[in-house]
Amino acid sequence: MKMFYLIPLLFLSACSTTPKLTLRPQQPPPATDNSAVRYPEVLHAYHIGRYADPNDDLIMHEQHVVYRVEENTRWNLYPGPVDGNLPDVPSRDAAFGPAPVNDAILAEVNSQKAATTQIMMQARTLTAALAQFQAALQQTKTNIQETLILRASVNDMKQRLDALAAAQAQPPATPISTTNEAPDSLSP
Repeated sequence: MKMFYLIPLLFLSACSTTPKLTLRPQQPPPATDNSAVRYPEVLHAYHIGRYADPNDDLIMHEQHVVYRVEENTRWNLYPGPVDGNLPDVPSRDAAFGPAPVNDAILAEVNSQKAATTQIMMQARTLTAALAQFQAALQQTKTNIQETLILRASVNDMKQRLDALAAAQAQPPATPISTTNEAPDSLSP
């Protein structure tokens, strides 16, 4: 019996009026710069000429362009504007952006230039001194060779002089004469 009480309630809910659906136009979201949220990807195109396939030497590739993703998209984690003022956002790749300039950096660059110039001058001086040293070393080697040759010739002369002195120091051998005559110092 209790079931019958629920059926009229079901009919009452079916008889109620349907609410009207009203559509209100919404304001479009404010235009935002996507680079403030996410950096785009960096693509580079490379021209490839004809080449044989390295995996199969029976296949040759015709010239074409190959596109390579150098850098994928990534989130921009740099903090947003503070008090409505945009901070200086660093460029994506520092190699392609202008160098930051302030007095400290300029002073450091100028001191580095001066140091580089001084080092280059010292390198030239050192190179010239090294060339002189090598020339002197070569001259010294030549002098040593000549000194060795002269010493050898002096030693050879000493040996000859010693041999001559030894020959003079020995008494001369008496000649054997066939006659018993006394040697005459005045005879021919």
